[in-house]
Amino acid sequence: MNRREVLALLGVAAALPASVLAQQPTRRLGVLSVTAADDAIGQTRSAVLVQALAGHGWKERDNLKTDWRNGGGDRARIAQFADELVALKPDILLAVGTPSLEELRRRTTTIPIVFAVVTDPVSQGFVQNLAHPGGNVTGFTDYDGPLAGKWLEMLTQVVPRPSRVFVVYNPATAPFAPLMLGTIEDAGRALDVTVEPAPIHDTVSIVALASRNDGGLLVLPDFFTLSNRALLLAAINEARVPAVFWSRTFVDEGGLMSYSTDSAEQLRRAASYIDRILKGARAADLPVQNPTTFELAINLKTARAIGVTLSPSLLATANEVIE
Repeated sequence: MNRREVLALLGVAAALPASVLAQQPTRRLGVLSVTAADDAIGQTRSAVLVQALAGHGWKERDNLKTDWRNGGGDRARIAQFADELVALKPDILLAVGTPSLEELRRRTTTIPIVFAVVTDPVSQGFVQNLAHPGGNVTGFTDYDGPLAGKWLEMLTQVVPRPSRVFVVYNPATAPFAPLMLGTIEDAGRALDVTVEPAPIHDTVSIVALASRNDGGLLVLPDFFTLSNRALLLAAINEARVPAVFWSRTFVDEGGLMSYSTDSAEQLRRAASYIDRILKGARAADLPVQNPTTFELAINLKTARAIGVTLSPSLLATANEVIE
């Protein structure tokens, strides 16, 4: 190209509107969540993500195309949607929940994956370690080791104090449950509480929890229980036993107590990693981050309904008490 042609091209570029010059190619994001599309929690998280991405300059119908898939706590649907998203060949994937990450990771080792609300990614083999995850996966966890022991300790501050605690989870959607059970059993020995697994698989086994009226219940992080929380809460309240949950949502809807992280905040933080990767960072170089804030919520109305009293020390440390 001669000098005259170069000057001509520069002249054309100078004449273009600034908005045209600033345009960037549209990038594609695939989001796989374990919640249902019409679930209030999932909708809140989606709104938080969209807002956070916009804060980093990534806007739908501008420079970002987002493909949403929601599994509704159904492992088979989550696997199906993982196939669909990977086939779309997005620039980056977001996995919300352990089953989502597990299914996406099985299908691609090249597309970057950011995760949120995932439990113990090192022990589950998703990343090499927190500081240097390696591979194509990084993100934000919803759990650290002492949390499970704290849940059990909360049940020992209920009067009458349960001497037996049943740990509730679905093995298909909470593959990390054995990791937590070990911590809870260790805490049980120290607190003189018998710990028994109480796996559930379907709505029939949820209803059967109403017969577990000879101890307390501890509900592990599990999106099957979240998706079926109305039925679960009805069974637990019928049993009239104290229960601790992994999400504040259960307490807002009638559960007794929860000690949890802020999952919406994790989506906000995940947006920052999505932004960095879309701008050239490698997932392998971004450290996995543990939660930094926790919230204790208590429903005193439920306590009165099931006939239990909570210790003053527990009430004093609560972030929120529902009267």
